[in-house]
Amino acid sequence: MEITGKIILALPERGGVAQRTGNEWKVRPYVLETLEQYPKKMVFEVFGVDRIAQFNIQVGETLTVSFDIDAHEYQDRWFNSIRAWKVDRNTAEANAPVQPSMADNSSINPAAQFSSVPEAPFSSASGTDELPF
Repeated sequence: MEITGKIILALPERGGVAQRTGNEWKVRPYVLETLEQYPKKMVFEVFGVDRIAQFNIQVGETLTVSFDIDAHEYQDRWFNSIRAWKVDRNTAEANAPVQPSMADNSSINPAAQFSSVPEAPFSSASGTDELPF
């Protein structure tokens, strides 16, 4: 899965040593906000020192994040895991549709906005102004 948005927060890095292998691990969570009309926020993690350095995610960047979703159980409770496996830097902000401001609409003829809509024929053959329904 993938999602595009702006990084609004980089949470502190966590780390430790795996009990089974004895290898050291690190994970860094980030908060991404979508670029929709009603933005949604999502926390995802980058796992591994090499990927954290490779992705080099900075607050304020607009990114497309490819991630895997998984769930695991711990002491009879379930937890979701959203881990990034690829990060693409893009110019989504430049390609986003621009909403015209009220000042831009002052020169637009309101009737011209609907000029492509054909008018419904009106016939008062019955001599009354009743609606047909």
